[in-house]
Amino acid sequence: MQTNRRKLIFGTLGAALLAGCGGGGDETSATGKLRIGYQRFGGLSLAKVRGDAPDAEWSLFESGPALTEALKAGAIDIGQTGEAPPIFAAAGKINFKIIGTSEPVPQGEAVLVKEAKGFTTFADLKGKTVALNKGSNVNWLLVKLLEQANLRITDINVKYLKPAEGRPAFDADQVDAWIIWDPYFALAEQPGVRVLADATGLANNREYILATPDAVTGKAQLISDFLGRYRATTDWGIAHPDERAKILAPELKIDEVTATRALARSAKPLAPITPAIGDELQTISDGFTKLELIPGRVDIRSRVDETFNEAFL
Repeated sequence: MQTNRRKLIFGTLGAALLAGCGGGGDETSATGKLRIGYQRFGGLSLAKVRGDAPDAEWSLFESGPALTEALKAGAIDIGQTGEAPPIFAAAGKINFKIIGTSEPVPQGEAVLVKEAKGFTTFADLKGKTVALNKGSNVNWLLVKLLEQANLRITDINVKYLKPAEGRPAFDADQVDAWIIWDPYFALAEQPGVRVLADATGLANNREYILATPDAVTGKAQLISDFLGRYRATTDWGIAHPDERAKILAPELKIDEVTATRALARSAKPLAPITPAIGDELQTISDGFTKLELIPGRVDIRSRVDETFNEAFL
């Protein structure tokens, strides 16, 4: 039972579509352009809109697992994900380095339920159906929620749905709870919906910047220059929340009110990568291994690369 579940969870990650990337491989690796993978809402969205890398090739991804598959294919040089995708990617033998992170963002992911169902704690979801995107940051939040509620993963019916699938399933009551991150989280905060729990006290939910080893060595100056501008833009956005929401809302395809609410809790300063961050990721990785969500132990700590730390200072 455990083994079958492990194979189901891990094996399907390899089938993630390379949404938004127009090819890959050696052809584009030596063009001299930085190829950036981003998600709609992460800090890189603001960097893109602000023109921090006008000569770069930008590729949009729905989730972290799809982005890490693009790293594997050689379709992008760098990209940004949450805390779980790098671990699942490393378990899948994808070669990359972790070159930057952010301050914790625990309020940026949450468990949503319908008020009418009467759930008051995560423990109330025993025997119920909980939806989330497999391999994304919310996968670790699920692990910690189960631990806090003294439940096993087999005590709930986990339904793995991408964000675009999770929202209609949640709205139609096909699932009892949805674990999701911003901006999908903010978009789903409608009348009759309540936040059962967020990651506060459970998961740091940091942003991580990943890069291919070839880019770390072959495009070091491009990466360093871009990361400096990315950090400055992130700081600008935090200092100017109204202007940030105004220019990001069209890019995110959401209204300014929703963008403001989501960004207020989820946009945090960037930070250099450190051995302590590597230890934090290793703890998460070992937790996934213990639950057989990945096939064997992963040394994620060894992926930490401090080459570009000065860009974040």
